[in-house]
Amino acid sequence: MTILLYILITIGTACFMEFVAWFAHKYIMHGFLWSWHEDHHNPHTVEGFFEKNDLFFLVFAVPSAACYMTGSMVPELFPLFFVGVGISIYGLIYFLIHDVYIHQRFRWFKQLDSKYSRAILRAHGAHHAVQTKHGSESFGLLVVAKKYFQEREKAKQAKIASES
Repeated sequence: MTILLYILITIGTACFMEFVAWFAHKYIMHGFLWSWHEDHHNPHTVEGFFEKNDLFFLVFAVPSAACYMTGSMVPELFPLFFVGVGISIYGLIYFLIHDVYIHQRFRWFKQLDSKYSRAILRAHGAHHAVQTKHGSESFGLLVVAKKYFQEREKAKQAKIASES
């Protein structure tokens, strides 16, 4: 039963992190820490591999590391260890989808062709269409608004209609 609880804590934390990432992106990155995030919206103005935006990796790593350490050192708080694992799992997923797949900072994945992967790309593209602090949409990563799925269907139907 205890193992099941730790698995649920890990999965629950990883899922909850999508909300945390959305909130941080909308209100912190596009808020008082825009100075760190701005270069991510204007990547062609930055030389080198790293962006100031990469500092957010450290921001999210600190609570994860704190949970690992506290959960490991304080027996009564051992479940916190699995909160740290959940944060780390979300961080890995975010890195793979955002930095590797969407922005191609590492060319490990080829273009995926599924409704979901295309919706993620469209939503992220809509977010980056605005290069200023205000006016962006779609601040999450894994939870994508229906309209980004529907656009693919509309495009598909328009293509079929033009071929007829």
